[in-house]
Amino acid sequence: MRKKFLKNEIPLLFFFTLIFSISALAQETDVVKVQGRVMSLDFYKKEITVNEKVFALESQTLIKNEKDYSIVMDRLKPEVWVYVIGEYNRNIKKLVAKKIYLLPKYIERRERRQYPFMDEGPTRGR
Repeated sequence: MRKKFLKNEIPLLFFFTLIFSISALAQETDVVKVQGRVMSLDFYKKEITVNEKVFALESQTLIKNEKDYSIVMDRLKPEVWVYVIGEYNRNIKKLVAKKIYLLPKYIERRERRQYPFMDEGPTRGR
């Protein structure tokens, strides 16, 4: 009796574990948040490199200062501190910058509450 019970339950247990793990992986987002210095900026290729991550720039990319006001792209230069929120675009297989915030310096973890845009989840950088 016990062997028959295990024979039916083990495949079911494996099946449900597989389904739940696949659904958990499917909910994983492709959003990338990086704080760091601009390593390179190429307006011809429409790319910005922050912490060795290359982000494509689009016409919809928002560029803002630390007070969340829009600024012109000319303020972006190599060696300035930025916070980039981007997404991985599977069609072009690149990271695409959605928002770029110009920062006055590196923002420590305890200071991040002063910057509402940094309050959303973990940040990679430095």
